Amino acid sequence: MNRRFLAPLVAWSLALLLAAPLSAQPAIPDTAQSSPAPADALQGAQLLQALRAGGLVIYFRHTDTDFSRSDAGMRSMDDCDNQRLLSSQGRADAAAIGEQIRRLGIPLGEALASPYCRTMDHATRMLGPVEPTVAVRAPNGETMGLKRLLARPVAPGQNRWIVGHGSPFRAIAGPPHLNQGEAVVIRPQTDHWTVIARLQA
Repeated sequence: MNRRFLAPLVAWSLALLLAAPLSAQPAIPDTAQSSPAPADALQGAQLLQALRAGGLVIYFRHTDTDFSRSDAGMRSMDDCDNQRLLSSQGRADAAAIGEQIRRLGIPLGEALASPYCRTMDHATRMLGPVEPTVAVRAPNGETMGLKRLLARPVAPGQNRWIVGHGSPFRAIAGPPHLNQGEAVVIRPQTDHWTVIARLQA
């Protein structure tokens, strides 16, 4: 090709590449409330069948904590000496929930948790090995990472398990606020999610 024509072609191609978005991530809106709409709600045998089939996201707020402690003096997310931790009841409940998951034959899959000590403790007692994931905490109000975890599709035969906190979830999913140990079962749909159940510990 004649060099006189090659230089403009290269410049044009480079301009197209630079103008293209780095990722085609869909916009994911907040939802107005985190209770299932009547048309979407599952319970009892239908809910268990859906959980066993997989393809769902199960988001837990950590179980009961010791409110005589706080996070005010923490120096890092793994500074357990200076954080609010699970109470003895919270530790027992997290382990008991894990036993029920296994007894009911609900498949695992991706296991994620906020890196705080109480959420990691809950997650490991309930699920075993778990990946600490800062996006679950939605640091500094950055909620898009958590939204993507709720909306990203999950393969059949697996579920995505997330152990996090009440406030970040409410910020994107709406009221009512999750109680300690409460779970929300979600059907991920790429650019949004649908709540199909809420389960108390």
